[in-house]
Order: sequence, then C-alpha cells, then structure tokens
Amino acid sequence: MSKTRTKFVCQNCGMETPAYYGRCPQCGAWGSLVETVESRGPARERRERGAPATRPARLSEVTSAEERRKVVPIGEFNRVLGGGLVPGSLVLLGGDPGVGKSTLLLQVAGLLAPSAGPVVYVSAEESAQQIKLRADRLGITADDLYLLSETNLEAALDAVDPVKPCLLIVDSIQTVYLEELTSAAGSVSQVRECTARLMQYAKPRHLPVFIVGHVTKEGAIAGPRVLEHMVDAVLYLEGERYHQYRVLRAVKNRFGSTDEVGVFAMTGDGMQEVANPSEAFLQERSPDTHGSAVGVTLEGTRPILVEVQALTSSSAFGLPRRTANGFDNNRLQMLVAVLSKRVGLGLGSQDIYVNIVGGLRIAEPAADLAVVTAIASSYRERPVDPNTVVIGEVGLSGELRSVNQIERRLNEASKLGFARAVIPAPGGRRQLPKVSGIEVIPAASAAEAIEMALVHGPVGGA
Repeated sequence: MSKTRTKFVCQNCGMETPAYYGRCPQCGAWGSLVETVESRGPARERRERGAPATRPARLSEVTSAEERRKVVPIGEFNRVLGGGLVPGSLVLLGGDPGVGKSTLLLQVAGLLAPSAGPVVYVSAEESAQQIKLRADRLGITADDLYLLSETNLEAALDAVDPVKPCLLIVDSIQTVYLEELTSAAGSVSQVRECTARLMQYAKPRHLPVFIVGHVTKEGAIAGPRVLEHMVDAVLYLEGERYHQYRVLRAVKNRFGSTDEVGVFAMTGDGMQEVANPSEAFLQERSPDTHGSAVGVTLEGTRPILVEVQALTSSSAFGLPRRTANGFDNNRLQMLVAVLSKRVGLGLGSQDIYVNIVGGLRIAEPAADLAVVTAIASSYRERPVDPNTVVIGEVGLSGELRSVNQIERRLNEASKLGFARAVIPAPGGRRQLPKVSGIEVIPAASAAEAIEMALVHGPVGGA
C-alpha cells in the first residue's frame, strides 16, 4: 500500500520542510517553497533488474577503470573527460538553451556506436523522428544508434535493458519522471530521484550515462545543488547562442582535471572541434588597434592565448559604467581602481568596457595584466606592441604577482610567433624563465609593465 505525505520543497536549494515559510530557512530565497504531494509505493527489490549482488572486494582485486575507458573519436571531448568515458560514470552536461548540448551528444553517440557498440539516446523533449532529422543534417548514419522518445524513466530503462548499450544518453533530466512520485517532472523531488535511479542503474552495469540538464537564468543547473554532488562529472557548454565558438568546461570531474576545456565551432554540419584554440581566437585580431592586448590563460592543463579588448570613453552620465563580457565585473572594478590610484590614469569619468574575444570566460588572476594593459591602451590611444603578450596578476598596490606554470604559457606564445613577453619579475631566488624564440621582460609593477607593452613611449596620467 502506497503512503502519501505532503511537504514543502525549496526550488532553489532543495530543502524539505513539513510547514510553509515565506522565506527558505536554508538558502534565504523568498517564495521558493512549493507544496509537493509525495506518494511512495512498496520498496522495489534491490536487484530487480538482474544487477549482480555486491560484496566487499580487496583493493588488489579491483581492476583499474583507466584501462577500460571508452575513447570518443572527438579529441576535445576526450580532453575534458580526462581521456574518455569511464565505465559506470554519471556525467551531467548543462548549458543555455540552443547552445548545442543535444547536437554535441548526438554527434558523440553517432561516432561512438560503430566502434564501441550500441548507444541509446533517450529524449523526453523530442520525438524519434525529430532526432532523426537532426541526425540526417549532421550526416549520422550509425546502425547501432538507438533512439527512444519516452518521459517515464522506468519505462525507458526497461526498454534499454535488452539493447545492452555501451552508452546511455538522457535528454533531459528535467523532463523525465518517476511514477511513484506525484510531483511534476522537473520538480526538485523528481530531478533528485531520477538522478539517483540512473546512478543505481549505471553503477552495477558499468554503463556510462550522460544526462542533460537545463540551466537557470543565473547560469546554474536547474534543480537542487545535490544533483551536482551525486554525479561523477559536471560539464558546462558555454558560448553565446549567435557566436561561432563553444567552450566545453569541466567544473567537476572525479576522473580527470577540473576546469579542463575543449573548444568547438558551431557550423552547419554540427559541432567541429578546434584543435588550436589560441590560433582561432587570435585570427581576426588587428595588431594596430587601440585597446587590444594578448594574454595567456591556463584552462585546466591547457594554455590558451586570448585577446582582451577594452574601450574607454567619456561618460555622458554622472555614474560611469564598468561592463565586462567574459571577465568578472567585480575584479574589473578593482583593476580600474588600481589604474586610477597606482598608475595615474584618470578613469573616474570614463565608461569602461572589457570583452574577452571568442566567448571564453576567464576566471584566473593571470589575465589581470592583459586587462589593465588593454584599458591603458584605449585610454592613451596607443596600441600594444603586436608581438608582445602580457601575463601576470595585479595586486591592490599595483605590484605584479607571479602566476603558475609560466614556462608553459611562454612556450604557447612562442609557438604562435610572439617575440616578447612581459611577466612579473621573479622574487627571492627564482630565476627568470628562458624560452626559445621569445624575449622575457620582467616588470615589478603594473605601471612598469604597461610602459613596456605599449608603443611610442611611457604611460602617464591624463
């Protein structure tokens, strides 16, 4: 006999409470508690689907999954995963609507099926005919790729069992449901329980599973935060909907490097991997333009050269604007204050706009020097030396602080033909790095670095 109970679930953090509150006691969100009627039937047998009985195993008896990874024929995708698909792994892929999540996973399925075995693509949003139209457009003709349109998760898993796939894709986790829960699909309870059911299904079968997750307007995966803790890896597909480039970023990975990125280009034939992102991001750069500087950011284990653009103009209003695209706005405010106070640039009445070319989002402090150099270049109307890259973190007193793996960054800049690099002066007993083909110029402060990077003399105040 089923049991029914009423509870209130926060749609922001997933907290459950028997009573209603106008404000969630856990996360503080207003009006986020939604009444949910939950009905649970008798407990299902643990090994109902034929899953093998579990027992403790000696460490020496356990074989490493590293050797059994399924390599996907997409190099950038493998890089983000850490070398391929791990058996029994549960991977969550999130991103804005229309960014290309379904397209990318359909391509992965189509390329993996001929070599690794059957792949099942379960869609709760589209019919099999609609998915077939996309597959035809992408040129996917794999016979071992199975399509299933189903919203009932239990029914979908029952249909998947006879196929015995090497990969299962569920698109999306917010649109499937379990009958034993009376709440609507996409609710906190349904998302959490559906993910738990997929995890219970995948682990004993050593079946890698991809689940697609929608994101909120704030850019986070919709549903409770516990969802990201349950899965083995969380990937985000970033990029502007009408922009060519897409960045696949690993924000959590139990089997590989965190913050690793793969770069793709959205074309009429689907997602095409970009083997050399640095070259792609710089190919349309104009070397004589004011307000453009090249920095080297480290995304996971990969150094990437990016162009930072800046524009300063006299504000027509009393409160100047500070706007950043692809860069943290709070950090931009800090760097502008450093330029005003420590470098002597009169930016108090200037609107300042900063853009990271290519749609890449930069979070590491090593990009600070490229940002301040681009702003100084725009303000003084003097271009940055086109053969120079700038690398370094800027402190509040205007000093330059060292960054990690500087030699890898310099090697990447040298490969693309840059002849000069302005970096923080080494402190203590550290030696200045020596990289073939590039002149390394140390600088102790942001003002000194800007003077060395800009052409036609030193930087002064307004």
